[in-house]
Amino acid sequence: MIRNIIFDIGNVLTDFRWEGFLQDKGFSQEMIGRIAKASVQSPQWAEFDRGVFSDEELMASFIENDPEIEKELHEAYDDIRGMVTPREYACPLVRALKEKGYGVYYLSNFSHKAEVQCGDALAFMPLMDGGILSYRDRLIKPDPEIYKLLLARFGLVAEECVFLDDTAANVEAAKKLGFKGIVFDTKEQALQELSEMGVDIE
Repeated sequence: MIRNIIFDIGNVLTDFRWEGFLQDKGFSQEMIGRIAKASVQSPQWAEFDRGVFSDEELMASFIENDPEIEKELHEAYDDIRGMVTPREYACPLVRALKEKGYGVYYLSNFSHKAEVQCGDALAFMPLMDGGILSYRDRLIKPDPEIYKLLLARFGLVAEECVFLDDTAANVEAAKKLGFKGIVFDTKEQALQELSEMGVDIE
C-alpha cells in the first residue's frame, strides 16, 4: 500500500524555466546557447545544487567555461528571480493528498540561491510533511544516498512510497531502492498513474 507521495520540485511542482528566464532578460538565442553551455548545462550546475560552491565560486567557474561572456553571465545569474516559477496546481494537489491521509514530501536538486530568490514559487513546502533540498545535505539525485537519507530522516518505508520526478534516471534510482516511481510529464498523466497504483486522489 502506498502511504507517502514524494515529489521532485523543478518541472513537477514548479516551472524551472531557465531558457524563458534568459529570453526575458533580452539575450539572443545564440547568446542563450552560450550562456547555457557555460552554466546550466555544465557539470558545475549540479555541484551548485549539491551545495559545494558558493555563489561567487559558481560564477567564477561559469566564467572560466567561457571568459568572453563574463558580463552576460553576471547579467544572467546575479539575480535569478523568475527562473523558478509557481505552478497553480501545486498547493491544491498537496492539500488534497494530505486530506486523503497521505504523507507528502519533497526530494529535489535545489540550490540555496534558488530557494532564497525564487521562494515565492515554493508556497507548497510548508504544507508538506518535510523533505530534502540537495544543497542542505550535499547530496544530489540520482545518488542512492539521498533517497536513503529521506527514508531514514522521516521514518519511511520505500515500498510504501511513490516518487515523481521529470528525470527518468532519478526515478530509476528510486525504484532500485524499492520505491514505486512515476516519470512526470503532465499533472494529468501523473494523477492517472497514481490512480492506477491505487492512490486515492478524488
